[in-house]
Amino acid sequence: MSGPATSRSVEPSTGFPNSGLSSAIPNQFFSTILPQIEAAEELVVSFYFFFAQHLRRRSPRFLTKRELAADTTLARSLAHLGPGDDALDRGLDLAVWRGTLLRARAQSGGREDELYVVNTPANRKSLEELTTRELRLDEPLPAASKANNSGIFALYEQNIRPLTPLIADELTEAEGRYPHNWIRDAFREAVSLNKANWRYIESILRRWEAEGRQDEESGRDPQVEWLERRYHEGKRRLAAGPDP
Repeated sequence: MSGPATSRSVEPSTGFPNSGLSSAIPNQFFSTILPQIEAAEELVVSFYFFFAQHLRRRSPRFLTKRELAADTTLARSLAHLGPGDDALDRGLDLAVWRGTLLRARAQSGGREDELYVVNTPANRKSLEELTTRELRLDEPLPAASKANNSGIFALYEQNIRPLTPLIADELTEAEGRYPHNWIRDAFREAVSLNKANWRYIESILRRWEAEGRQDEESGRDPQVEWLERRYHEGKRRLAAGPDP
C-alpha cells in the first residue's frame, strides 16, 4: 500500500530513539490554547518556539524575529503555508494575540528588532529590562538537526526522565555554573550508585564547588581551578574575620 500523496518526494521517519531529547511545553498549551488554534501558521510557530527558545543560553529565553526568520528548519516548515515572511508574520501575530507569546521591541545590531518570549510571569517582568539595553544577536539559531546531544539536557533525559519546564530552568542554570566534565561525571557517579535523580547530582556538584575535586589532575580546566580558588579565598577571609 502506498503512503499518502505529498507535494514532494520525502522519506518517512524511522521513529524516535528511546532516550532522545525532548522540548518542554506547558500542559496548559494543550488544554487551553491548542483547541482554539485554527491557522496552521500559528500552530507551527507556537510549537517551534517552545523548542527554539532552548537553543540559546539566555535568561530569559527570548528570540528575535530576525533569528526566527533565519532559522532554516522553521523556514522549511512554513514554506508550505505561504510565500516569504508572510507565514512567519501571521504565525507570530496570532501567537501574540492568543497570549502564547509576548512581543516587545529592542535595539539589536544598531537597528530595532522584535523580541519574543513565552508568556510567563517571570518573562513579563523581564521584558522591560531587555528593551532598555542593546542586544548583540547577529548569529543565527543553531540548526535543529545539530542541537547539542551531549549537554546536560541529554544527560538528564538519558539517565533520569523526560524534561519538565521547572527542571529545564535548573539544568540551564547548572550548565552555566559548572564545567561540562563535572556535570558528566556527577551524572556518572549518581547512576553508578543507583541514585539517578537531579537533587543528588546537584549535591555532588555543590560539594565539588565547595571542597574541590580530589581526583583532578594537573593541567586542569581553568574554570575548575577558578572554582577551587574562590572557595579557598573565601575560607581565608572568614578566618581573618571582619576588617577593623
